[in-house]
Amino acid sequence: MSTADLVADRVVKRFGAHTAVDSLSLNVEHGSFFSILGPSGCGKTTLLRMIAGFIAPDSGDISIGGRSMQGVAPNRRPVNMVFQQLALFPMMSVGENVAFGLARRGLARSERMQRSNAMLERVGLGGAAPKRVDELSGGQRQRVAIARSLVLEPTLLLLDEPLGALDLKLREHMKIELKQLQAAFGTTFVYITHDQSEALVLSDHVAVMNHGRFEQLGTPQDLYYRPQTPFVASFVGANNRIVGRVTAVDADTVEVTTADGWTIRALPKAKLAVGDAAEAFVRPEVASLSRTQADLPSGQSAHAGVVESLLFDGANSAVLINEERTRREFRIALPQTGRFSDLKPAEKVMFSFDPARAVCFPARPGEAGRDG
Repeated sequence: MSTADLVADRVVKRFGAHTAVDSLSLNVEHGSFFSILGPSGCGKTTLLRMIAGFIAPDSGDISIGGRSMQGVAPNRRPVNMVFQQLALFPMMSVGENVAFGLARRGLARSERMQRSNAMLERVGLGGAAPKRVDELSGGQRQRVAIARSLVLEPTLLLLDEPLGALDLKLREHMKIELKQLQAAFGTTFVYITHDQSEALVLSDHVAVMNHGRFEQLGTPQDLYYRPQTPFVASFVGANNRIVGRVTAVDADTVEVTTADGWTIRALPKAKLAVGDAAEAFVRPEVASLSRTQADLPSGQSAHAGVVESLLFDGANSAVLINEERTRREFRIALPQTGRFSDLKPAEKVMFSFDPARAVCFPARPGEAGRDG
C-alpha cells in the first residue's frame, strides 16, 4: 500500500501558448519534507497552486491522502498554505489568529482557544496568545503562521517561499526551526523555493524544476554530488563551468579543451565522442590550491593561475583565480584553517582537481559557444 500523501500524475497546465507545467509526476511520502527548487518562472508556484486547488490542471490528476482532488474546492482539501507575506490578521490577537480556521469550522470558543494555546506551546510561543501580531519579531510571526496552519491538522502543509521576506540571519535561523518543527509534527511539508540553500538544508527530497519539467528528483546529496543534467550541475551549489569540445576519451574520463586551448579532464555523465561540444563542472571545494606544484596531490594535472581576488566569508571563504594562459576565471574554496588567507591579487599559484570529481555533459543547445 502506498504511503504517499501527495501524488501528481502527468499534470499539465497551460496559459495560452505557454506551458507552465509540462506533464509532471511526483510522489511525496507521508511525513517527509519535500522541496521544489527552481528559478523564477519555472512553474513551481503554478504546481503548488494546483495542489492547493486554486487553479485546475488541464490534464493529469492530483491525489492527496490517497484521494483524487478532481473537482474538490480548495477549502475542502486536507491542505493548508503558508505564503511569503503570511497574511496574519493585525486586528486579532496571536491566539485568535491561530484559532481562526477552527472558528470557521464551528468549534466552540473554549475548545478553539485551548487548541490554539496548545499549538503555540508546541511552536515555542507559549504565553504569546494575548499579544498583538505587531508585537512579535519576524521569526515569531512566521511561527504563528505555521501554527495557524498546523492546528487544522492538514495532510499537507504547502509553503510558498515563506522565508523570502526575512533578513539573512533570521532566514538562516528559521531554516533550522522549520526543519525541527516538521520533524516534531510529522506533517508532510511541500516547500517551494528558488534558494538552493533552503532546499538542500531542509529537505528529505528535492525536485529541481526548469521550464515546467523536473530536471532531477532526489536527495540533496544526489543533486549536489551526482547531478544528472548540466542545468542541475549549474543551479545547485557553486560550480566552475568549462565549455569546450571533447578532444580525447578514455575508459573513465573525457578530455575537454576550450576554444582558447585550456584542457581539463572530467567524468562523463552521458555518451560523448571526440569533437562533441561539452560542458564540464568542477566544484570549488574539490580543487586543491598550492604555491608550488610539488605540494599538489600526485596524479592530478597541475594548472598555473594568478590570484584575481580573495573572497573572505569566514568558513565559506574562496579565491578567484585566472588560469595563467587563457585568463579564464576559476573559483576555489579555501580551507577553514585560515591557510591561504594571506593570498594577494596578482600572486602566482598552482591548482588541480581529481577528474573523477568533475562532471561533464553534452553542451546544451545554444550553450556550446558560451563560457560560464
